[in-house]
Amino acid sequence: MQTKIMIIDDDLKLIKMLKKYLSEYSFIIDAFDEPEKALEKFAESTPDLVILDIMMPGMNGFEVCKRIRKFSDVPIIMLSARGEVEDRIVGLEIGADDYLPKPFEPRELVARIQAVTKRREPQTTAEKRVQAYIFDRLTVEPSKFTATLDGTRLDLTTSEFGVLHLFVRNAFITLDRDKILNELKGIDCDAFNRTVDVTVSRLRYKLKDDPKNPRFIKTMWGTGYMFIGERINA
Repeated sequence: MQTKIMIIDDDLKLIKMLKKYLSEYSFIIDAFDEPEKALEKFAESTPDLVILDIMMPGMNGFEVCKRIRKFSDVPIIMLSARGEVEDRIVGLEIGADDYLPKPFEPRELVARIQAVTKRREPQTTAEKRVQAYIFDRLTVEPSKFTATLDGTRLDLTTSEFGVLHLFVRNAFITLDRDKILNELKGIDCDAFNRTVDVTVSRLRYKLKDDPKNPRFIKTMWGTGYMFIGERINA
């Protein structure tokens, strides 16, 4: 099935170039140079991924990302001409899945798109056979790309679900930041430590997990993290 991509950027020349280039990879492109119009058409467009510029007049990309996250967990790749690490961290904190500074090579954007969308798929044939990881209060279903806490579905971004999936597959094993960052591949390594810690922090918040008295994610000081939830099903 073809991937539908929504581009939101006020740079018309960039939109034209990306539409032409990405179409060569059989992506279906829906582009908007006005954020408000893109948000109005979002439900109708039903994109599989959003490419979102940060620096736009009127409504910037951070605000657009926040609004999308109120009703959708669609993967979001943010673009910015500023290229500052702080922008990348802010983007991750509000729910973006990846970040690419301008100018960039179009082929790198394609690689980022492929990496983000791949994280929504089970990694191996054996993994496909795992219908659900069930813990006390928490259920993670890889094939459905869903996680529920106390019966309520968690609103997780692609990155957050990817890290949670990594944790539940490796319960009671210490995972260092290199291993976790590999799960987030595509995100720029300049923001290395904070990228991992911000994602884990947001995941803990959504799991209602207290770092001082963890039920699911334990900090292994100087190393990384360990998932300590007791699995109920085999």
